[in-house]
Amino acid sequence: MIAPFLTAYLVVFAYPVYKMFALSFTDAPLIGAGQWVGFGNYVKLFGQKLFYTSVWNTGYFVLLTVIPNTLIGLGLALMVVRLKGWLQSLILVLFFIPYILPVSVVTQIWQWVLDQQFGIAQYIIEFFTGKRISVFRDPVWAMPMVALVTVWWTNGFNLLLFIAGLRNIPQDYYEAAMLDGATRLQCFRRITWPLIWPVTALVLTLQLILQLKIFDQVYLMTEGGPFNSTYVLLQLVYREAFRLNHGGVGSAVAVMLFLIIVVVSVLQYQLLRVRER
Repeated sequence: MIAPFLTAYLVVFAYPVYKMFALSFTDAPLIGAGQWVGFGNYVKLFGQKLFYTSVWNTGYFVLLTVIPNTLIGLGLALMVVRLKGWLQSLILVLFFIPYILPVSVVTQIWQWVLDQQFGIAQYIIEFFTGKRISVFRDPVWAMPMVALVTVWWTNGFNLLLFIAGLRNIPQDYYEAAMLDGATRLQCFRRITWPLIWPVTALVLTLQLILQLKIFDQVYLMTEGGPFNSTYVLLQLVYREAFRLNHGGVGSAVAVMLFLIIVVVSVLQYQLLRVRER
């Protein structure tokens, strides 16, 4: 009964992970065998300034997206859930449409919106800064703008998860609380937040894993620039493996990213379990 799943798991997941670890200890090119070098690739990796830059930029991006994306999704869900009928369905569709768009379309939309000469968002930027800014060519603005695009693009999925969680809370709890004189803030603190916490933990975990694997938006919008200010770990994998044909070094970077995701995910899960208790 479990043979189909076990076969698919071994072929699609377990074997590629094994090959990734195995290649990281060789000097193999992207395609083909190589000589055993032990931890040579990791020593070379830890000697690269670009590796530390990519780790820092990936962490910075996670900081800019994971918690804001979760809080925005929860806030929107609390507002949308109060709507009824076709209006609620229409709002949900409008928020979810960006999520189904390909990343190439999303980047084209935002490159037009943020264009220094013709972008409509430049009026807002000019109002606060006094000048127009080419945001994707500015090392200060580039990563926050990529994060903004990511939040706009992916928030629809979080919204649906929170809507589903809010709909599962019995309305009797709110009615009883209102009869006892509870305010809306007290209802949120004592009823909504504790009962929506499992969904919040799920969203946080999914967002953390997804944002640690950022590549598409950065590659299409900034290509890691300017001055490597948006260079992330998966871009380093792409550079080493596909551009320089260093399959072993690329695998070593992938292993490091894999370990970072595992460690951070486990730590977050444990912290969320402590919070749930």
